[in-house]
Amino acid sequence: MSLPDPVTFAIPAFVLLIIIEVILGRFFPRKSNYETRDSAASLAMGLGNFAIGLINLGIVASVSHWVYQYRFFDIGYHWYAFVLIFFAEDFCYYWFHRLSHEHRIWWAAHINHHSSQYYNLSTALRQTWTGGLAGTWVPWLLLSILGFPTALIAFQQGINLVYQFWIHTECIQKMWRPFEYIFNTPSHHRVHHAINPQYLDANYAGTLIIWDRMFGTFVPEDNAEPCRYGIVKQIASFNPIVIALHEWAGLFKDILSARSLKSFWMYIFGPPGWSPDGSRLTSKQIKEKDAAFKIKRAGTRAT
Repeated sequence: MSLPDPVTFAIPAFVLLIIIEVILGRFFPRKSNYETRDSAASLAMGLGNFAIGLINLGIVASVSHWVYQYRFFDIGYHWYAFVLIFFAEDFCYYWFHRLSHEHRIWWAAHINHHSSQYYNLSTALRQTWTGGLAGTWVPWLLLSILGFPTALIAFQQGINLVYQFWIHTECIQKMWRPFEYIFNTPSHHRVHHAINPQYLDANYAGTLIIWDRMFGTFVPEDNAEPCRYGIVKQIASFNPIVIALHEWAGLFKDILSARSLKSFWMYIFGPPGWSPDGSRLTSKQIKEKDAAFKIKRAGTRAT
């Protein structure tokens, strides 16, 4: 069975919404902040992702078809399959996204999406060029072994990606509380993109924020702590090649400098920021350091 590509159909809407947000920013700059070079870099990253994705598609589809031969169930394309895949694919997305922040080899492929210091709809286009090479598609093979057809998986991945476009904005504040409790929203996703210590490594949701609530990674947006965007060590470049490959360059540099098998392993599979001498900090260490500082500051004020 052939299913349409949701992303292709959504492209005109993407363009229209970006134009509307840019115009809105002319009148309400605090609600929409664009920088021409940054937006151009995001667009280039999106085009590169699309082109490379066409190459990766055949490889990923072949592997998915091979795994599908050993499926546990014949789910097919019945109506309930579209309900089940909605939850199952989003569950896989959550774990792909979380692992991409917790292990450096996948972070090297994902970091480009976080590299912009601006948060607007064009940021959603800043997609990876190296995710296929790094194997970030592996979590979705769980769906193939369960018995979801490859075309159905790809269709729902497209739906998930289209949904996530609109949450890359500062124009929309917190929404209806029941909606905020179940679904990923601009407020939740701003936290995910923020580099404030209290917001690091949180809100990995694709469509449903319930996974973060279930697995302890949910952090609400605090109006008293405005989000600051980008990455902990800003790259200060609008060059798409630098954006796509700078973390890979750093990874290989660290691997070549490793003086033990443990360091070699941790540089690849350890958390981003890990270093054998502690000269760099992981997200967990940054959060702990910030929490200790706040406790100390609170104690000082109390006295």
